[in-house]
Amino acid sequence: MLKIRLVKRENESLAAGIVVAAVSVLLAFVVGGIFLTLSGFSALDTYIQMFEGAFGSSYALSETLVKAIPLMLAGLGVSLAFRMKLWNIGAEGQLYMGAFAASGVALFLGQLSAPVLIPLMLAAGFAAGAVWALIPAALRAYWQINETITTLMLNYVAIIWVDYLVYGPWKDPNSLGFPLTPRFASGAYLPVLGETRVHAGLILAIIIALIFYVVLKYSRWGYELRVAGESQEAARYAGINVIKNIILVMLISGGIAGLAGMIEVSGITHRLQHGISPGYGYTAIIVAWLGRLHPVGIVLVAVLFGALLVGGFGVQTAGIPFSIVLMLQGAVLFFLLAGEIFMQRRPVLVRKEDK
Repeated sequence: MLKIRLVKRENESLAAGIVVAAVSVLLAFVVGGIFLTLSGFSALDTYIQMFEGAFGSSYALSETLVKAIPLMLAGLGVSLAFRMKLWNIGAEGQLYMGAFAASGVALFLGQLSAPVLIPLMLAAGFAAGAVWALIPAALRAYWQINETITTLMLNYVAIIWVDYLVYGPWKDPNSLGFPLTPRFASGAYLPVLGETRVHAGLILAIIIALIFYVVLKYSRWGYELRVAGESQEAARYAGINVIKNIILVMLISGGIAGLAGMIEVSGITHRLQHGISPGYGYTAIIVAWLGRLHPVGIVLVAVLFGALLVGGFGVQTAGIPFSIVLMLQGAVLFFLLAGEIFMQRRPVLVRKEDK
């Protein structure tokens, strides 16, 4: 008698990670297709429409990149924390705080020229996101309070704070009742590429991804993060300051998520408004894991999820609910987490002993 047993792998291979990610996406689309068919829609036609809506023209491609940019930044931010086994689920709130701080600079210092104003907005967005991540970081570093819960709860605080501003003291008196601030001065706008809405945030995201790749792979600090992520006890034994690294990693993680908020208000909406993010911070968690926490993988997966969002908006014209996109995202995460079992363990056939 033979049976299958899962045996712990000595090492996780990159090839296995790519296969798991690809199969996770494929299975998610299969599940989505089943639900579409049961709902009376053609799965094949829907997916073709989504693809054409996301990549079928230069305009569609540019809109896909517009949606991908904040996912790149937020995904890169949370991936840094995840590498150290710090579960930063607060990118959404950090994004909102970055948008709030950058908007404050644009609204109150809008008379400055663009070469001065935009760097100030970038600095404010990064600082606000970093400070928002510092709270759970300190609680985890000094009192071992679970950062998953604190980062998640702080999301709602940040969202409600922004809503208070756009419904209250920062509301544009000429907005006809809509919850948004006055439009920024033109000096607060990020430069765009050609006639599209793709802005300089794309270049910023790629630069950060390249910096992450070099630092994490070749620097001493990157080595310290890998060691601390495997075992904090081993890191302490090796003389690594774990508390300092927890604080530093969470600051950078939150700061980059804050930059995602800054580039949204500066590059797209040109004002702070209700619902500035359609859940970029939460989707970034899936993006980071599907990209295997690799900077280049995160950039590529962000484009895929940007395409899902844009394609999802496109199929709504055919009467297909946008919730199908949310279901696909959830299914991808589900199969990805299931695939982690096979990343860490491999199936082997063993002989079952007779009783």
